[in-house]
Order: sequence, then structure tokens, then C-alpha cells
Amino acid sequence: MSAVLKPRSTTYDDLIALPENRVGEIIEGTLYSQPRPASKHARSNSALGGELFPRFDKGDGGPGGWWILTEPELHLGENILVPDLAGWRRERMPVYPDVAWFELAPDWICEILSPSTARLDRTRKMPIYAAAGVQHLWLIDPDLRTLEAYENQQGRWAVLGAHADQEQVRVPPFDAVALELSGLWA
Repeated sequence: MSAVLKPRSTTYDDLIALPENRVGEIIEGTLYSQPRPASKHARSNSALGGELFPRFDKGDGGPGGWWILTEPELHLGENILVPDLAGWRRERMPVYPDVAWFELAPDWICEILSPSTARLDRTRKMPIYAAAGVQHLWLIDPDLRTLEAYENQQGRWAVLGAHADQEQVRVPPFDAVALELSGLWA
């Protein structure tokens, strides 16, 4: 269950003070904390990363040209967010930085939805990602077995498509390679 831990004026020290088994984010000055992901969530995250990393980060069986990361810490203005997966085109970030967090907004973000985080992901984080210039956003729901794809069009999310169950899909920005959705579900 997601919990609002502290109203406004939250500091980075509050985030660091969270127990290791919690994921914390500061959104519009408020600290949000949730437990580490449950098994379905972790499976979808691991499976998607396992599909994208070799093809798009390493260039094995795909075009390469990306940095793909699991749970990077993003500092987007006053907000500190931790998406499940994120990717930067190497043309925008040619050198992989040695940093504790990233201030350059990713080109793509994926949030794996869970009952305790879906509302926060949709209502608070999506607008922040759009305003920061993230170009593509995927929402994956392991319970419903769906993938929703969005594209940023002038600061607003436009739905590119919704896919489900066992479909084989090509979804921007990774449409160069087909993705078997069945591999994402526990």
C-alpha cells in the first residue's frame, strides 16, 4: 500500500531515511513511500527489461542506440521519481554518466501498475513526465495483462494503443522489434 508520509517541505534526507525495503518518491513536495514490488509486478518489470536491454541497449538482435535502466532515480525539477524502467536515446545522452540520479528526462518511461501505485502513477506522475518532456510512456498492468502506450504531444499524453494478453506487438519507441506480451505475465 502506498502511503503519504509527510506533507510539503519534504527533503532529500527524508527520502534517504526510508527503510531499504521501501521505494520513496517526492512528488510536488510530498514524500510517497511504497513497499518493494510484489511478484507479478517484479516479473513484468524483469521480463520487459530482459527483452529491451539486449536489443536496444546492447544492440544484440535489435538496433541499439539506447540506455535502458531499471528504477533510475530521476530529479525532474522539485520532483524525485523512480519509474520502473526508463530509457534515454544515446543521441541525447551520448555518454553514460556516473551519477547518483538523473536530471535529464528520459525519452521513454514504463510504469508497472499495482493496486497501490496505479492512481499515483496516472494522476501525479504522468503529468510530471509530460511536462519534463518524456516522449513515450508505457503503463503495464500485470493483473489485467495490458500494455498502454502513450506519446507526448505538446505536453499532453496521446494514446497510441492498448494491447493485451498474448498479443505480439510493435510499440513506439521500440517498434523496430516485436514484443511478445505473453512473456510479461507471471
